[in-house]
Amino acid sequence: MLPTVKPGSSGNQREHRSAARELLDLLARQAPDEAFAGPAASARRRGAGPEELADIGEATEVALRIRRTLSQHRRREAELAALFETASDLAALRDLDAVLRAIVRRAKLLLGTDVTYLSLNDETAGDTYMRVTDGSVAAAFQQVRLGMGEGLGGLVAQTARPYVTGDYRSDTRFQHTAAIDSAVGEEGLRAILGVPLRVASKIIGVLYAADRTPRDFTPDEVTLLSSLADHAAIAIDNARLLEETRAALADLNAASEIIRVNGEAARRAEQAHDQLTDLVLRGGDAQDVAHALAEILDGGILIHDAYGAELARAHTAPLPPPAAAVTASRTSGRAVLHDGSCVTAVLAGPELLGSITLTGHTELPDADRLLFERAGVVAALLLLLRRSVAEAEDRVRGELLTDLLSLASDPSTLSARARRLDINLSRPHAVFVTHGETAPRHRLLEAAARSVQATGGGLAGLHQDHVVIVAPADDPGRTAQTLATALGKALRDTVTVGAAGPAVGPAALSAAHTEAHRCLSALRALGHTGQGAALPGLGFIGLILGDRADVNAYVRATLGPLLDYDASRGTGLAHTLEAYFAQSASPTRTSEALHVHVNTVVQRLDRIGRLLGQDWSAPARALEIQLALRLHHLTRNRPQPAGPGSAGHR
Repeated sequence: MLPTVKPGSSGNQREHRSAARELLDLLARQAPDEAFAGPAASARRRGAGPEELADIGEATEVALRIRRTLSQHRRREAELAALFETASDLAALRDLDAVLRAIVRRAKLLLGTDVTYLSLNDETAGDTYMRVTDGSVAAAFQQVRLGMGEGLGGLVAQTARPYVTGDYRSDTRFQHTAAIDSAVGEEGLRAILGVPLRVASKIIGVLYAADRTPRDFTPDEVTLLSSLADHAAIAIDNARLLEETRAALADLNAASEIIRVNGEAARRAEQAHDQLTDLVLRGGDAQDVAHALAEILDGGILIHDAYGAELARAHTAPLPPPAAAVTASRTSGRAVLHDGSCVTAVLAGPELLGSITLTGHTELPDADRLLFERAGVVAALLLLLRRSVAEAEDRVRGELLTDLLSLASDPSTLSARARRLDINLSRPHAVFVTHGETAPRHRLLEAAARSVQATGGGLAGLHQDHVVIVAPADDPGRTAQTLATALGKALRDTVTVGAAGPAVGPAALSAAHTEAHRCLSALRALGHTGQGAALPGLGFIGLILGDRADVNAYVRATLGPLLDYDASRGTGLAHTLEAYFAQSASPTRTSEALHVHVNTVVQRLDRIGRLLGQDWSAPARALEIQLALRLHHLTRNRPQPAGPGSAGHR
């Protein structure tokens, strides 16, 4: 209350008004508390009475209360402005770490404490851990973790209520632990205020303000830090939600990119699949598919059948299919990597039709792997079409072969049927009868059919439990050996081939089949498995077994160089050889029988060895030579040998 003025006292009135104006002026100037004692002191100096001094003292107290109220309002206004500014700053931040640093920095500025810090709750571990600090100097303090209920912070996190202590070290309200007390002591903290960070009903952490000297935090400071904590909790949750949104958006973008890439890969694989399928349906073969696939995947391609025989190859050297990789691909239904190559099994349901090997790729992207696996489907289509066509063609050719060799129809009908298959029976053909030691008969037939197709025509089929080939050949014996080698390599087996011919016409081919069959039996009986020959190539065995024994050919094959030498030089080496065998291979007795010196016999035998080969005296070869000499003696007049002293015997 300002001083009252009594009636009739004009001087006192002026003094009272002067004191009131001075107090109001002090309020207007926001003077310090000690300045408000000035009016009372002036009144005492001029000798004011007790009543006036009491009025001025009462007015001074009212002015001081007004001053304190105005100061509180100004401080509250400043705090609210600071809170609004803080809320605005926090709303502008998007990074969680930046939000947390801004919160503790603003708390330190508003409360003017030595240290501010913030801990976040860890729901998995069941505790709260130090997340960010401002003003801290101790590493142990910056890394401390508080269990729920431990220390001041653990109690705030557990109860969701603010807690304050003027001196933490001596405050027994809190559950002290060695780790927490050590960290707090190392930082030198005494007075601590902690308030919860709350989002709705959930406590996400604790915000702290602390001094290194004992002090009391006022209720206004508790309220101020709590208000800041409320703003901070919202900002933290918004930043968290923003980060989650960003992460979700990044995941969505990544998923969209994966979908786009996979979509492009699927379209590329579909286009390649359509390209390869169209290639097959337009009549392309395995080699066409191999070349197309090699270009698409930029590598080498090998296509093998179910037995490992190579069907096609492009941009790579020959390689056997890796059996373990083919089995793994067949089991998993996916392409597998193996020793620098990628292998996929070619399947029709559970049936293995073959395999495709891609070389030059130690790794294969998912898109190319999908494309490569689709190529296996195309290859399956190709092999199934090929097998269907081959089975139909083989059936027709096999039926013709059976009828031809058994003479089931008249020759003109058989010739006409052969012409429809582009086979001219009026040309010389040979007959080959084959035998595989371990390979199944159907595999041998498949390999024989491929061989016939590759060599430009003929027939292949089963007849009398053997795979038989009828094909053009000028030299059946040499062709038989070539066939035995090729079929054995394709089947990884020992294949023996007996041959006969050439023959013209159904009847001659039927007889040639019988001879080829006998030749095969002779080869196997003599232990010549894995070889191919015709009966003339078997020496006297062939002469004995053959229906059409060519004695002159046998003599020429056995003694040709020797007979040619005698004819050109006028010598009698053949006669000397006959005598040598007649005298039990004794040079001495031979010299006596021929009436020449033994050295002459030795010289003639040496010449014979150079003409017939050094193995001419081996038992088997000697038998062949003796038989040929006998046949030569029977079919021709033996020329008269020169006299004992003739130089022609040398």
